[in-house]
Amino acid sequence: MSHDRVTVSLDADARAALEDLTDRTGVGQSEMVRRALAFYNANYQAATTDTSANLQAYYEMLSGGEHVLLDVDFLHCFLDFVEGEDGTPDPDFLADIDQVSDYHAFEYEGEFETLGELLEWLSLCGFLTVRRSEENTYHVVYPSEQLRWFMTRFIERSVVNLPFTLEVTEGLTKVLMTEKPK
Repeated sequence: MSHDRVTVSLDADARAALEDLTDRTGVGQSEMVRRALAFYNANYQAATTDTSANLQAYYEMLSGGEHVLLDVDFLHCFLDFVEGEDGTPDPDFLADIDQVSDYHAFEYEGEFETLGELLEWLSLCGFLTVRRSEENTYHVVYPSEQLRWFMTRFIERSVVNLPFTLEVTEGLTKVLMTEKPK
């Protein structure tokens, strides 16, 4: 098999990455560069679009062990399970989710400056779809009515320490959320 020679200039970070990969794999530099090019070519779209930012965010969430992938049907089963006979959620469940929401309020302080940043993060998690309609107003659409009440409650409680107040207007299929100055 013939190979074409290519001369490449590496900055310090690229040099360190190449050395690290060759040390970990035991593969020579030329083979490692060939593999890297083949991998980049196969994953070009993911590496060069907004998807790559999403993949990085997913990786960070999942690798921390604090988040898990969950089929949305399982989530609906859980929400159905905690619903009482009268159609309202079990009070113990509400107390538990409020505790989680209150903890997130503490975590979100200093993490998010705007409602848009928070909604973008939550949309990445798959709980909702968001569209900005005005400077500080967002149309939030949930995949189901169950997720709507659950996530709207979560958002209302988790933004209390952020540098704005939240105004929520519920419609039939979506929720309008507006960020107001404190």
